Amino acid sequence: MFESLSGRLADVFEKLKRRGALSESDVSEAMRDVRVALLEADVALPVVRDFIKKVQAEAVGQEVLRSVTPGQMVVKIVHDQLVEMLGAETEGLELLAPAPVGIMLVGLQGSGKTTTTAKIAARLQDRDRKKVLMASLDTQRPAAQEQLKVLGEQAGVATLPIVAGQQPVDIAKRANDAARLGGYDVVMLDTAGRLQIDEALMAEAAAVHAAVDPYEILLVADAMTGQDAVNVAEGFKARLPLTGIVLTRVDGDSRGGAALSMRAVTGCPIKVIGVGEKLDEIEDFHPERIAGRILGMGDVVSLVEKAQETIEEEEAEKLAKKIQKGEFDLDDMAKQLGQMRKMGGLSGMMELLPGVSKAKKQMAEAKIDESALLHQEAIISSMTPKERQRPKLIHASRKKRIAKGSGTSIQDVNKLLKQYQTMRKMMKRMSKMGEKGLARHGIQGLMPRM
Repeated sequence: MFESLSGRLADVFEKLKRRGALSESDVSEAMRDVRVALLEADVALPVVRDFIKKVQAEAVGQEVLRSVTPGQMVVKIVHDQLVEMLGAETEGLELLAPAPVGIMLVGLQGSGKTTTTAKIAARLQDRDRKKVLMASLDTQRPAAQEQLKVLGEQAGVATLPIVAGQQPVDIAKRANDAARLGGYDVVMLDTAGRLQIDEALMAEAAAVHAAVDPYEILLVADAMTGQDAVNVAEGFKARLPLTGIVLTRVDGDSRGGAALSMRAVTGCPIKVIGVGEKLDEIEDFHPERIAGRILGMGDVVSLVEKAQETIEEEEAEKLAKKIQKGEFDLDDMAKQLGQMRKMGGLSGMMELLPGVSKAKKQMAEAKIDESALLHQEAIISSMTPKERQRPKLIHASRKKRIAKGSGTSIQDVNKLLKQYQTMRKMMKRMSKMGEKGLARHGIQGLMPRM
């Protein structure tokens, strides 16, 4: 998400940074380009107008035009305005209410409500240690209630037993009673959707709201629907007291404008984003971090959090000790590859690193296949324990066997072994430099000497 917008803005700011001093006409020209980039990314026109007006008012000030790095100053102003547009403060799910706290999800059919219900429930249960009950109120779509039940089993989250023929309002009341009697902290209500907003959909959602008065009413919107998502948000906001928005399919090839517009148009905070199909692929929405990603500043905090969620502390300590001794074998490399895959692969990690937009373009042009990580893991898995511990044993006949066992070629095996040797040299340098040496010389100190 945001890739095309991020690329366009990077080009605009690159031009500004190359100039020593800026005139008002330079800033105006840059703002015209920013305006076009935002409109092409599906940001609503009124939002774009307001955004450009605010940025221009600050960017033509004397402090900017006379500053040492005026180009950087303009980028900072755009960043700050983006953060404001997206909501300034991070607003997570509100659970400070008497149990069971009701969370109702609404939205159009196909927006991802049912999967999102299970994702949020699993997160509340695993991360926040809440006891959660899920209930499907969708009596319109065939097997919708069954789908939530299956997702509940996968996530280890309880679901309300299905009673054939029961209507949505009655299901919601039964869910509330069951949650109260069962000592649940949260009850999640997955409502029905339609292909478009209509009176029947709104009347049903309003009736459920009136019957159980949920503490949170979240609109689930597909980020890939662009301007339509904004219209949907306005439609639901007019009939229900929405407390927040959940954007799904943020990992898709969308232009990102929906995310930038929805907060500004509805006044509702974006609370959660879905970043993949798996049940754990969900994140809190942080305006400042998203603004940083859009402007190519990266999101190192999210990268660290992702690492903390996926890295096992014991394994990390073992690896650190081996590196200190200058030891690093193919088993260690396999663990690192698996770790990288868990964190979203190379492209997923690069998206969170600052100043890598050019590197990402080069990756795309070079057609680097993300499945290469899986192939590399397969190659290492096809080796014997001895070969993984002592890669020097791997000669021609062994390479042939390993390639055949992993479904790859001898060239792929050679490439992996070369990559391993490079990583091993870096690890050795790290062990020799120690913590102080690494702090003094930085990453350049690890690079191969020419």
